[in-house]
Amino acid sequence: MKADRTKGEAPRIRDMPAPRRAQGAIGPLFQRVFAWPYRLALHALYRAGVRPWQLTLLSLATNVLIGVLLIAGDRFVPGMLLIVAGLLDIFDGGVARLRGEAGPAGAFLDSVLDRVSDAILFGALFWSLRAQGHDLAAGLSLASLVVSLLVSQVRAEGEAMGLAPTEGLVQRLERYVILMVALTAPGALTPALAVLAGLGTVTVIQRTDAVLRQLGRRDRKSE
Repeated sequence: MKADRTKGEAPRIRDMPAPRRAQGAIGPLFQRVFAWPYRLALHALYRAGVRPWQLTLLSLATNVLIGVLLIAGDRFVPGMLLIVAGLLDIFDGGVARLRGEAGPAGAFLDSVLDRVSDAILFGALFWSLRAQGHDLAAGLSLASLVVSLLVSQVRAEGEAMGLAPTEGLVQRLERYVILMVALTAPGALTPALAVLAGLGTVTVIQRTDAVLRQLGRRDRKSE
């Protein structure tokens, strides 16, 4: 589909691209189940003239609000707002590709702000839990933050070497879903954070292994 159509007719809903392929635990299911709702929403955003940078900044602002509410001791409302933040994070890339505005600069900004959002969410949760004396849950939230940053760092290092390490059970979509359940379901916070930290560690190992295997294959080809 061609670049920007802002001055012409909007493409039809059936011509909208499907969600990008994801390799996490629930990414493929999301791609199949929500393909048409995704197209409908993407079509509406396109017709409304929304720009990808606006969605990126709205996602960041929503995460900042979530962080403030978490520090204030709220749980349910931040958990529901994670749905909004997650959807904005999904659609900014889709709108950028649809308008022909996707590029290295936008991808760089989106990646940096994603890391900022992760730091805000888990940092605010750590602050709140630590202040309430929930040391185990606070430690798990900090561990989840470290692991999520490592997942992104391994991918960035791999891509810098010309590789594509996208493997992993828990990626950004999975983190949002697990954290949403953790904040909205009674008694689920500590177990969910343990799952995030544990499966996130598995994801780091999976991606590191993928990078090493790809490097090994490339070295053998160059011999």
